Amino acid sequence: MTTYNFDEVIDRRKSDSIKWATGLVFGSEEAIPLWVADMDFRAPQPVIDAIVRRAKQGIFGYALRSGSFQQSIIDWWSRRHGWAIDRSWVVSNNGVVPALGLAVLAFTNPGDRVIIQPPVYPPFFGIVKENGRQLLENPLKIENGRFVMDFEDLERKAQDQRARLLILCSPHNPVGRVWQEDELRRLGQICLNHNIIIASDEIHCDLVFADNRHLPVASLSPELAKITVTLSAPTKTFNIAGLVASYAIIPDQNLRDRFCAQVESLHLSSSNIFGALGLETAYACGEEWLDQLLVYLKGNLDLVESFFKERIPRIKVYRPEGTYLVWLDFTGLELSPAELKKFLVKNAGLGLNDGIPFGSGGEGFQRLNVACPRSILQQALEQLEKAVKSTF
Repeated sequence: MTTYNFDEVIDRRKSDSIKWATGLVFGSEEAIPLWVADMDFRAPQPVIDAIVRRAKQGIFGYALRSGSFQQSIIDWWSRRHGWAIDRSWVVSNNGVVPALGLAVLAFTNPGDRVIIQPPVYPPFFGIVKENGRQLLENPLKIENGRFVMDFEDLERKAQDQRARLLILCSPHNPVGRVWQEDELRRLGQICLNHNIIIASDEIHCDLVFADNRHLPVASLSPELAKITVTLSAPTKTFNIAGLVASYAIIPDQNLRDRFCAQVESLHLSSSNIFGALGLETAYACGEEWLDQLLVYLKGNLDLVESFFKERIPRIKVYRPEGTYLVWLDFTGLELSPAELKKFLVKNAGLGLNDGIPFGSGGEGFQRLNVACPRSILQQALEQLEKAVKSTF
């Protein structure tokens, strides 16, 4: 067994890392970056080794995604999530967000409406509006200290005659919910009743904690499989986002043909040789690394939860059931949005994701990325504690 050291601190400031370009992003070179969903851990060693071997060939021509690409995806979803996938369902693409854009183009027309569930990953807004479609927001609500779907509101929104597509975030970013079977079935039934297609972003599906289990919505029934396009990648799971390796799983041939037509019309079917290799190697050889990662991330979440409860109780933590992203409620500090952003960067020396771009329910919130060595996380929490206690 290989033991991975997630405590290792790796200097990323000179590696063209977006995450660590804090001077450009936050106006402070000293800010600790805990924002974009990018981990500060080395990828699994088998992935690194495979890419180095391939690079030594020295030829980087056009690549083919062979049958082993699809098979690695089939094996992974069967092993980790109990979903039997047919090879023909798998369609490679160049990123989950671009694939969501393809889904919008494939399954809606200009002026049609797309349902999203804010506060949610900010690109969801852009891929709808920038493609000439309209947003229908079905905001999440908080019940008993936990984010849940508002099904009564969803039923009303689904009755809109121009509603054609629902973009599901599962697990949900940023609130960290891992949707339960009854929630997914109820959402799915509403979509079935109103002929609404589901584009399900499941990129965080492997990052699930405690007694929670990720359920692909398309796996719940043949009827739901016929209206669902599942979008995923190993990139968040194994910290290989820069390799750009993603795919769609589309059981229904009609939906698959429409999606593939968009891929071809935009000439987006070419492959990145390192992306395909990274995907296959990670899914074949990365499970040991992932299991150790989940234990380490749980420890970081335990630290965050206890630290805020004991030392900064004015800030509320919504502990995620999945993802390594923590949704923090700063409304107890009674700061305006501009004041909160300034306070975090200037006073606390932290770079977090501001909640406002996540849409309804985001004001006064910040998203914290805990996928970093514990020493960095501890330092960040102590800086925040000091800033709160010296300011309020």
